[in-house]
Amino acid sequence: MDVSVLVLALIQGILEWFPVSSSGHIYLFELILGVQSGLDLEVALHFGTLMAVFVYFRKDIVAIVRDLLHSKWKTANSRLGFLIIIASIPAAIFGFIFRSYFEISSTFLVLGFGWIITSTALFIGVYSSTKLNSASSLSRSKALLIGFAQIISLFPGVSRSGMTISSGLLFGLKEKEAVKFSYLLSIPTIIGANLVTFGNRTIPLELLLPSLICFLVGLIFVHISFNFVLNNKRNLIWFAVYTLLLGLTCLYFAILKI
Repeated sequence: MDVSVLVLALIQGILEWFPVSSSGHIYLFELILGVQSGLDLEVALHFGTLMAVFVYFRKDIVAIVRDLLHSKWKTANSRLGFLIIIASIPAAIFGFIFRSYFEISSTFLVLGFGWIITSTALFIGVYSSTKLNSASSLSRSKALLIGFAQIISLFPGVSRSGMTISSGLLFGLKEKEAVKFSYLLSIPTIIGANLVTFGNRTIPLELLLPSLICFLVGLIFVHISFNFVLNNKRNLIWFAVYTLLLGLTCLYFAILKI
């Protein structure tokens, strides 16, 4: 297997859990080395991190599904489940129905602007007024707005977790609640992307190893991110500065190419 594919798997497995746009870094890696991974590999890598979410948050997922199946509509778990469904609606509409209209080539210019957008969102999250609310206390309208914020991550270089975590903090969620909601929200998003890309097909055999690497590495770094890094919103400032510098660097190289 091509070494570059394994490197991309490691990038995805590590950076998926931090608000820096793992996809943007993969695109940047491809631009620098002149390689092209293809949509199949990108979705396969996200499938690996999806499995990591399922395993790591299995207790939360089981609790949500159990209460929904038993029609316990007033519990915090079932409410959280409904809010995740509501927040998934914008991405479902824009990502699936209008997908062809939002396909943007990844260039230094595009990635540069994308990372600057991410940086701006993270700075907003850092300096938002946190009310220490739980994710299940979100209103339906605020969950929908988080879903709309997720749409912006269709733009290369914009971090999905950065947009959703910052939105959650802006709406008063405590840090770990905002992060958990963002990670759980990735489940329907990635499942939808897999269905659109593969349909009734299974993941190609040659992509199983990269997907497995993403899963194993992802399990380690989701734990690190959730418990030691993103558990304090002040840590977001480091990612905000990093994405700002990365964005400006990409814009610099874009100007040099003009």
